[in-house]
Amino acid sequence: MTIDRREAAVALADIDNVVRRVRQSRVYRIASLMLMLWGPLTAIGYVVSWAWPRYAGYGWIAIDLIGVAGSYAISVRSRTGDGPHRFDGRMFAALVLFFGFGLLWSVGIAHFTPRQLGAFWPIYFMLVYTIAGLWLGIAFVAIGLGITALTLVGYFFTGPWFELWMAVVNGGGLLLGGFWMRRN
Repeated sequence: MTIDRREAAVALADIDNVVRRVRQSRVYRIASLMLMLWGPLTAIGYVVSWAWPRYAGYGWIAIDLIGVAGSYAISVRSRTGDGPHRFDGRMFAALVLFFGFGLLWSVGIAHFTPRQLGAFWPIYFMLVYTIAGLWLGIAFVAIGLGITALTLVGYFFTGPWFELWMAVVNGGGLLLGGFWMRRN
């Protein structure tokens, strides 16, 4: 049994499509775990900021440390033997640049108020989600744009309830996004 060029091209395209879908499924699976970790942590951070504003900075530092440790654990546990999975210098440089730029603007140049910080960081993170979604899948774009839009609504219209709004919108949005990605 032999196949002609057209049949071979169709078969190869089918294989390529399956490989692409499996890769996206794997990315979504790991991303969903990260979102389901960070969603509740983010919600707790905003509730702490609302209930105990004096301790908000300490609360966010603790939450970030817990989140980074949890993210590392998810990353290590999700590794498989099919390719390079190292945290190389480029990844470290990207994180330093990302956080350095955010800190430069939020506390170095602009001196944001607590409310402005509460809006800046989620929008800044969602910009990365939206851009990554152009390569990784529409779910990232939807999560990024949705949380950004709702953050802006809350910033301008929720008054003293902004932190609680953000607990639901940002924390809940990340959690729901994680469940949504898990389905795909």
